[in-house]
Amino acid sequence: MGRKKIVAGNWKMNTNLNEALALINDIQKGSKQFSQVEKIIFPPFPFLKNSVDSLTNETTFYVGAQNCSEHIKGAFTGEVSAEMLKSVGCIYVLVGHSERRTFFKESDEQLILKIQNALKNDLQVIFCFGEKLEERKAGRHFETVKKQIENVLKNFSETELNKFYLAYEPVWAIGTGETATPQQAQEMHAYIRKIMSELFSNTLSQNMPILYGGSCNAQNAKELFSCADVDGGLIGGASLKAADFCKIIASF
Repeated sequence: MGRKKIVAGNWKMNTNLNEALALINDIQKGSKQFSQVEKIIFPPFPFLKNSVDSLTNETTFYVGAQNCSEHIKGAFTGEVSAEMLKSVGCIYVLVGHSERRTFFKESDEQLILKIQNALKNDLQVIFCFGEKLEERKAGRHFETVKKQIENVLKNFSETELNKFYLAYEPVWAIGTGETATPQQAQEMHAYIRKIMSELFSNTLSQNMPILYGGSCNAQNAKELFSCADVDGGLIGGASLKAADFCKIIASF
C-alpha cells in the first residue's frame, strides 16, 4: 500500500464566513469523485466550527487550524489552544509555517511546545519547514532544512511521529509565483526522507507523507505530484478558488 495522497488548502487570513462556506460547498461538489485523495482545509479561526459542521457527511475531507498556542490555557489574550481546536472538531493543525516563523518570530522551542499540546489533544500535526532564497543561493538549503527538522523532531518518538505529515516550503517560492522545479522538489523530498531515516527508521521515513508547499497551482500540480517522494501539496492562493483547488486534487 502506498502513502496517502493529500491536498491541503491553507486559506491564511482570507474569506469572510459566507465566502468560506460557499468555497467549501464548491470544493465538495467538484471533488467528490476523488475519494482516494485526502482533502484538508485550513480556514481562519472564526470559521472552524462552521466549516466542520458543513462537512458532516464527508469521509476524506477534513478541517485543520492554521496555528495553535504553545500555552495550554490562561491569560494569553488572542491565543487559541490545541484543546479549543479539538473541541470544535479540528483534526489537523499546521505548526512551523514560514509566515509564523518569519512574521511572528516563532522559535524551535515554541514549535516543540505547540506540537506537544497538539499531540496531547489528539490533533495530527503538519510540520512545515524550508529555506529562504538567500540560503538556497548560498547552497545552504540542505543544511537549513536538516537543522529545522532535527531541532524540533528529535524531541518526539517514532510513535508520536506517526501522527505527523511534513510540508516542505521553499520560502522563496511562497506567494512569489516562483516554484521549485519538479527536479528541485524531488531532490529535497528525497533528502528529507534520508534525514528521517537517519533520525528514526527507514519504515517511518518511507511511510510519512511529505507535502510540497511552494506556489503549487492548477498548472504545475500534476508534474509535481508525479515525483516519487512528493505526496501532495500544501496549497496557498490556489486553494481560495474552488475550480483550481479541485483541479489540483484531480492531479494525482
